[in-house]
Amino acid sequence: MIPLLLLPGMMCDARLYRHQIDRFSADRAVQFSPLTLFEDVQRLATEVLRQAPTEFALCGLSMGGIVAMEVQRQAPERVRGLALLDTNPLAERDSVKQGRAPQMDKVQAGKLLEVMRDEMKPNYLAEADNKADILQLCAQMAQALGKAVFIRQSLALRDRPDQSDTLRATAVPTLILCGKEDRLCPPERHRLMHDMVPGSTLAIVEHAGHLPVLEQPLETNEHLQAWLQACDTSDAQDPANTTATGRAQPPGNPEPNPEASHV
Repeated sequence: MIPLLLLPGMMCDARLYRHQIDRFSADRAVQFSPLTLFEDVQRLATEVLRQAPTEFALCGLSMGGIVAMEVQRQAPERVRGLALLDTNPLAERDSVKQGRAPQMDKVQAGKLLEVMRDEMKPNYLAEADNKADILQLCAQMAQALGKAVFIRQSLALRDRPDQSDTLRATAVPTLILCGKEDRLCPPERHRLMHDMVPGSTLAIVEHAGHLPVLEQPLETNEHLQAWLQACDTSDAQDPANTTATGRAQPPGNPEPNPEASHV
C-alpha cells in the first residue's frame, strides 16, 4: 500500500489527525510532516519532500493543503494521490494580508492564545457537542507550537502563490473535501478546485466546519479510505504528460465568492 503523508493546518500538530492515524496506520505507513521551520510555502514544501517517502498519497488540511499543492507543483512524479481538505488554491487577498500584521503584533506581545480564541478557531467550527473539546485541543496545539511558529506560518500564508495551474495539471486521484459549514474556506472554494482538477472527487461533510477530521471523523475517514484505495491502484503520475480525461462537472456549481475565504 502507498504511504500516507499528512500535512497539518496552521498551528496544528499531529493531534489534528489523531482519528486518521488511528484508522489508517494499521495497514499502511502513515507519516506526519510538521510545517514549522520556514516562512515561505516553497521552502516548507521542499522540506516535506526531503523527509517524505519516494512516493506517497498526500493529504493536507487548510495550510497543509496549501503546502500540499506546492509539493504537487515541485514533484508531481512522487505524488500518487492528492487530498485537499478545507483549503484554498488562490493567493491571499490584500484585505486579508492587511489583517496579518495586527495578529502577529498581538502574538509577539504574548497574546497567542487570545488571538486563537477570539479571532481564529471559534468561528470556523460547526455547532456541536464536541466543539468545546476541539477548541481546547486547538489551544493546546497552538500553545505547544508557540509564537515563533505562528509568525512563520502567518508569513507563509500571506505570501503564498496561486496554485490554479498546479491543480489543472494534476493527474492523480484527487479528493477535495470540506465541511459544509466551513466559513474560512467555504464549499464554493472547493467546487472551484473540483472544476480545476480533472476527474476529482468532491465531498462536502454535513455538520462540520473547518476541521472535519475532528468534527466528523467517521465520515471523513470513509471518504479518505475510498481515495486511498484509488491511490493504491493508480499508476504514478508522469510529469511529462499530466493531461487527464474524465473531468467531473457537477451541475449548478456557483461562482466562488472571492471575499469568503481567508486562508
